[in-house]
Amino acid sequence: MQMLPAPTRQAWLLAWGALGGPLRLGLDAGSALAWLRLISSLFLHADWAHLVGNLVFLMIFGLPAERLMGSSRFLLLFLLGGAVANLAAAVSLAEGRVIIGASGTVSAVLGAWLALFPRARLGVVVPLGLFLEFVRAPAALLIGLWALLQVVFAYIGPAYGQVAWVAHLAGFGFGGVFALLSRRAIAKRMRKQAGY
Repeated sequence: MQMLPAPTRQAWLLAWGALGGPLRLGLDAGSALAWLRLISSLFLHADWAHLVGNLVFLMIFGLPAERLMGSSRFLLLFLLGGAVANLAAAVSLAEGRVIIGASGTVSAVLGAWLALFPRARLGVVVPLGLFLEFVRAPAALLIGLWALLQVVFAYIGPAYGQVAWVAHLAGFGFGGVFALLSRRAIAKRMRKQAGY
């Protein structure tokens, strides 16, 4: 989006981004376009860092989740998780804020990943003086710290950047619940793949 001229960028944001504000959502609730924006906004990003950051986390956590869940169920998680995250942000943010990016969807994937792999460990590089130490820490601890930061930043408010922290929290919660509710279907899919 940053490469577009300002008027074009603004037109794209207003046409395809989810619009914040409970009043605005209520006025547009009957419009199919308003609901479509909850999904179309997932594919717009503010800049390259925003896009690449989402893609990195999607690759790390999305690939194992998709392999376990299957492509169709993962696509459903991706789209519904993003829509729910953007809806939560639209309801909680001020009128006129435009919500873009896949961070809510990536948070849904993160929540699903944690529900599917609760005992997993993640590699972390820890600086120890002049040396860097690679340690394996419980994923639940690291992701729990991430979730705690999202809560803290959500309460700091709009003065802290242009990030829809509430979308991260809503997506994360949705993803965890979605994966837990899908466990039986996932187990059946895995048995079928294994020939049982």
